[in-house]
Amino acid sequence: MMRISMSLPKKLLHEFDEVLKDRGYQSRSKGIRDALKDYIVRYQWMNEMEGERIGVIAVIFDHHYTGVMEDLADIQHDYREAINSVMHVHMTDKYCLEVIVVREDVDKIRNLTEKMMRLKGVEHVRLTSTATGEHIDHD
Repeated sequence: MMRISMSLPKKLLHEFDEVLKDRGYQSRSKGIRDALKDYIVRYQWMNEMEGERIGVIAVIFDHHYTGVMEDLADIQHDYREAINSVMHVHMTDKYCLEVIVVREDVDKIRNLTEKMMRLKGVEHVRLTSTATGEHIDHD
């Protein structure tokens, strides 16, 4: 086992501790290991997908952060062939949610998602995807 040190905002650590308490964890380290494993599994799952997919990308961002709205718009313009629809929701005075519906080869969807994840001012990005539905039986 390796020991690491990390810095976290107080609020995030408090929220994490509350989740651990609610889930019955006896150790913060065990909770962090499980969270890291979940993150790795989600990443691997996303990388194993192939072909055309339809998906929803949820992006939560701080709209007060300088340039984040422009950066998100620029990325969306770069991927306009993949994007079918965008819905913008004002969550709080500080945070907005954009729900982006995409249909494209999974590599392009993955690139789009990862570009938004890397932006300063973006708090959370979640991709949910499925097959395009072309093989659904309509008896």
